[in-house]
Amino acid sequence: MQLPNHRVINGLQAIIGVLLISIAVFYFQNYLQLEPCYLCITQRVFIIAIALVCTTALLHNPPQSGQKIYAGLSTLLALIGGYFSIKQLWLQSLPEDKVPACGVPVDYLFDVFSLSEAISHLLKGDGSCAEVQWQLLGISMPGWVLVAFIGYVCVGVFQFTRKV
Repeated sequence: MQLPNHRVINGLQAIIGVLLISIAVFYFQNYLQLEPCYLCITQRVFIIAIALVCTTALLHNPPQSGQKIYAGLSTLLALIGGYFSIKQLWLQSLPEDKVPACGVPVDYLFDVFSLSEAISHLLKGDGSCAEVQWQLLGISMPGWVLVAFIGYVCVGVFQFTRKV
């Protein structure tokens, strides 16, 4: 059986990233009116970064050594993004009295704080990150995003180790 080449897999990963972000923005944020918390935004950034890396790999189409670099980079981004999903799941599992206080809105962060301070706040998360706003089959949104990151890691490792 012939496996799809690197370009096809990179294209599919990029399309999946665009679909995930589109669903997050158009369905959850605009239609359901769910405001993303700090860690949700951070996870979106990593999904977008993976989609950009995969799109670049698709367009560049380097030899096998270059494909390994792209696969390694997308895997690293998925691992880091997965960390933030796990962090949010941990916050959601805390008892109510252990949840950190809620922070200021994201636009305010970028208006008042320097870029590095605003990013630092985004990466920490806050009490709003502990709120479960949506579930499917008993799994909250960061759980499903973690599933996507695990999928990206699996595909990245496959792309990195395959011989072609």
